[in-house]
Amino acid sequence: MSRLISYEVKDTPVHRLSGFTKLVFFILWCLVSGLTFDTRILIAMLILGLGIYVLAGIRWKQVSAVFAVIMFFMVLNLLGIFFFAPYQGCEIYGTRSEIVHLFGGYTLTREQLFYEFNVLIKYFTVIPAVFIFLVTTDPSELASSLNSVGVPYSISYSLEIALRYIPDIQDEFTRIKNAQEARGIEMSSKGRLMDRIRNTASIIFPLLFSTMERIDVVSNAMELRGFGKKPKRTWYSRKKLTSADMAVLTGIVIFFAVSMIITFHDGNRFYNPFIR
Repeated sequence: MSRLISYEVKDTPVHRLSGFTKLVFFILWCLVSGLTFDTRILIAMLILGLGIYVLAGIRWKQVSAVFAVIMFFMVLNLLGIFFFAPYQGCEIYGTRSEIVHLFGGYTLTREQLFYEFNVLIKYFTVIPAVFIFLVTTDPSELASSLNSVGVPYSISYSLEIALRYIPDIQDEFTRIKNAQEARGIEMSSKGRLMDRIRNTASIIFPLLFSTMERIDVVSNAMELRGFGKKPKRTWYSRKKLTSADMAVLTGIVIFFAVSMIITFHDGNRFYNPFIR
């Protein structure tokens, strides 16, 4: 069964890194993207993220469907920002450079465009990082790596199970979708867009109930086997930190520190090109 996003065994520099390294990189990367509005940093992250994406050997077909859904909600979010706060950029940057009056009380400004451009880049800095982390990280190896650096194995194992459930949920979604289509409910590209969105949304509740039932089964099985009773446990797969891991960890920590210094050096996390 075809899965959109799941771990693939490959021999790339990214795959060879420890799961712990990739988790730390992912967390610090997302923190920088969430905290900064410095366009220079965001563009640098965008270029670096795309480079890592290519280096990891991720196939576009593997993530294209998920990316299309994310793009749809990104556009809705950007439109929502403009319609509910059309002059947010002007308030942030302290100037107002009008481009064209649209309708009513809505006027397109350079400041608003620049603000929403930064929001768009923030999305594109995080999305590749999410794909890279999910597709290149072995859940079992990640859990063992976390446990080896002092994270309790119960927490490590919970994270492993969460990552393992992603492809299972995709499989369950496909099964429910096929069952709906067998009943005559059109969910393919042949149907109208709004009908497809509405019909796809109807899958959420069956998917939620089946997932909760599966979680209950796994929880009961782990409890019956005495999971969590002992202070330690052994791991089938464990990867030690290598020199490449240490280099990446050092690099991302330095990048995080430098980005925060550049972002907050003047007490304002917004890069302002409108005031010279």
